[in-house]
Parts: sequence; C-alpha cells; structure tokens
Amino acid sequence: MDQDPDFLALVKRVVEAALLAAPQPQTLTQLAALFPEDQPVTPAEIGQAIASLQTDCEHRGVELVEVASGYRFQVQADVHSYVTRMWTERQTKYTRATLETLALIAYRQPITRGEIEQIRGVGVNANMIKMLEEREWIRSVGHRDVPGRPELFGTTKAFLDYFGLKSLDELPPLAELKDIPELEPQLPFDLSPAVVANAAMADADDEHPEQDPDAADESDDDSEAFNDTHPTDQSIVETTTAETNEQAGDNAEPELEK
Repeated sequence: MDQDPDFLALVKRVVEAALLAAPQPQTLTQLAALFPEDQPVTPAEIGQAIASLQTDCEHRGVELVEVASGYRFQVQADVHSYVTRMWTERQTKYTRATLETLALIAYRQPITRGEIEQIRGVGVNANMIKMLEEREWIRSVGHRDVPGRPELFGTTKAFLDYFGLKSLDELPPLAELKDIPELEPQLPFDLSPAVVANAAMADADDEHPEQDPDAADESDDDSEAFNDTHPTDQSIVETTTAETNEQAGDNAEPELEK
C-alpha cells in the first residue's frame, strides 16, 4: 500500500533535520527509530528519503554521504577551502612518520609495532601509537600468535568516517599515493611472510625485554594525553617533515605538532 505523499514528505524533513542535528553519522535503523509506533517507518523508506535528499544536494554547498558509521551531511569539496576559514584554531599537523605509520596500519592490518618498524626501518615512538589510539583512528585487534604475543593494530570506524570512507575497500590504491607529495608510496609494503614473522618475533622481544627489575620504564613518564582541537569533519591532513625527526628517528619527539 502506497504511503500518503504528505507523510513521505514529513519523513524526508525528519531525516534531514535529524542528520543536521546529530553529532555523529546515523544509520537507517537509528533514523527509523525516531518515528513513534503509530507512525512506523521502515529502513527502506528512510533510504528513499535519503536518496531524495542526496538529489536535492547535488547543486548545494553540502552533500549527504554514507560513511562507515552511517549517513551524514558534509561540506562539498569545491567549497571546503572557503568554509575552513570559519575556524580560527591552527590546523593539527602530522609528521611524515605518523602518516606512514597510519598508512601501514590501514593497508597491512592487522600489524604489530615490530612489523611497522621492520618496514619503515626506524623505531616507532610509543607516543605516536598512543596518540593514534586516543584519536580513535586505530585500536588493538588481538595478538600475533608467536612467542610473546605482540599486540596487533587495526583501524576503526572513526578512521573511516574521518576520511569519508564506507569501508577499507575504498582506500585508494597505493599507486595513487604518488600524487600526494607528503606520503609517497616508497615503503616496501610487499614484505615476504618470513620477514613479517621475524619482525613479529622482534616485537615480542621488545615488549618483554630482559632487564634489571629496578630499571624504570621511562616511556610512561613521557606519555601525555592528546588534546585535539581539530574539527571532526576536516578532510585534509597536513604534514610536517622536520629534518631533525627524519635524522633522529621517531623516538626523537612526539609526533603531534600544533
């Protein structure tokens, strides 16, 4: 039975208002749950309202897109540079080392810290991993089944949402990263299984070193909470490639600059 056109128009308006008011993306089920029992709406009908809204937005300054966590309104790419002038806070800048580490986790997940170090050829700062976890871009997804059971890292839905992706399948091919000067795909992503296994073993050894029981773990003293003032829907991540960090390795300084 066809729905009343006036009611379908109401559904569209409710969906539009909800997506504008919601701080996070919303799923079809979440949007359908907004309607009372005496006015039931199916996820399929919500989907029709969303499709209509997407058509309406084709020539507007915003677009309605689907990301990993659901649907959201966001600024159209061609007007993004104008809108960013509204924010007076300085953009968060990430070093090349941070972006390389994040890229390795995204493309090679699940991956251990030791495997990341094996590929990059330098040590990975513990503060960098902590910052990415507090940013909710990566999380622990288990442990490698080798002696020492080193921790495995993978990306999160928040990572996909931030970069406007529905799934990991939408990550750009590595070849396309050549067009991004801050992150050229020069890393050996195609390491053999034997090399990866050796890296995992090394990672396990690093996590359980033989040391004087009275020795202090300095890394705990150096850890600081990550205070992010970057807008959650910012689509551009800037980098800084300070020469001192590249020469001294990732353990020289924390990876975040304000």
